[in-house]
Amino acid sequence: MNEYGVVLESGAVRFERILPGPVERVWAYITDSDKRRTWLASGEIEGRVGGKVELLFKHSEITDEAPPERYREMHDNGWLGHGKVTRYEPHRAIAFTWPGEPEAKSEVTFELAPEGERVRLVVTHRRLANKAEMTSVSGGWHLHLGILADRLAGEKPRGFWSGHGKVEAEYAARYADLPQ
Repeated sequence: MNEYGVVLESGAVRFERILPGPVERVWAYITDSDKRRTWLASGEIEGRVGGKVELLFKHSEITDEAPPERYREMHDNGWLGHGKVTRYEPHRAIAFTWPGEPEAKSEVTFELAPEGERVRLVVTHRRLANKAEMTSVSGGWHLHLGILADRLAGEKPRGFWSGHGKVEAEYAARYADLPQ
């Protein structure tokens, strides 16, 4: 399986990972604030369609590496964003508008399927405004999902910032032929 995300259509990228199960455990790492804070962001996600989503991105909670200057504020102080749940099927799927500008809400969907003792996680991020946003979002998901895989495997999480520039450059190259 390719670790890199693939473009589905204009403004949409998809990632697949096979993770240690069971499904209930992976679901908890997506929906429970304390578990999610170890690989992505803390905050409440109300378990119902229309429920509120509050994500506090504070990268100092997922890595001890120093960030590039442009991300220092998010790393040290965090950034709080809000969205709404658009799909809710416990232990199968959850989708919500991604925290950001109100008029330009993208949407992320997490879908889980058991595969024996493991779980297939498919993350799809849609309605990304342009190639630059797709590149940035793809690099972020790539790294965050790697940390999630490490957490679920009981391993020391890989570095976030040490891989950031390389991964973002790889996505920029992969998306070079996409329209702006």
